[in-house]
Amino acid sequence: MDVAIQLLNDERDFIQACVDHERWAQRKLYEDYYGTLMGVCLRYANNKDDAMDILHDGYIKIYRNIGRYQPGTSLIAWMRRILVNTSIDYYRKQTRRRTEDIDTAFNIKSKMPSALSQISTEEILGCIQLLSPAYRAVFNLYVIEGFSHREVAEILGITESTSRSNLVKARIKLKDMMSIQEKVYDR
Repeated sequence: MDVAIQLLNDERDFIQACVDHERWAQRKLYEDYYGTLMGVCLRYANNKDDAMDILHDGYIKIYRNIGRYQPGTSLIAWMRRILVNTSIDYYRKQTRRRTEDIDTAFNIKSKMPSALSQISTEEILGCIQLLSPAYRAVFNLYVIEGFSHREVAEILGITESTSRSNLVKARIKLKDMMSIQEKVYDR
């Protein structure tokens, strides 16, 4: 049997096991993609706790809709799309509630390495998380996820010019934060 056909059959069996609520399959799906999908959530969330909430909500949606996944297409792309949408839904709820804790938003935790080149991915992510929800959402959708300004505007319910403006402001704020990090490291 051709290897590609066997892999497709294995994927179909695995997806069917998830559809049938087989715990081993759901656990494997969670464990295999946890890191990648948590990375998506962290880019949209204010902090790790919010990211975990988004991740868990996203996995619930994945498990409920796994029967709609088309074997042979990219499973990770399908799941990332669900997590991006879940993150955007979370962003919209937060925007409506206006309950962002300003003190938490500006709590910069830094290590003291000797050069900017040693800024970790975690610290860069921390800077992105410090952006306002509006700037962070546009930055993530446009820069990280690769959406156009028109698509970002449709997803977030804003105008294209607001998307462009928020992206410029997000980049300026990130540049300023990175400059601060660089000054801290140079001490």
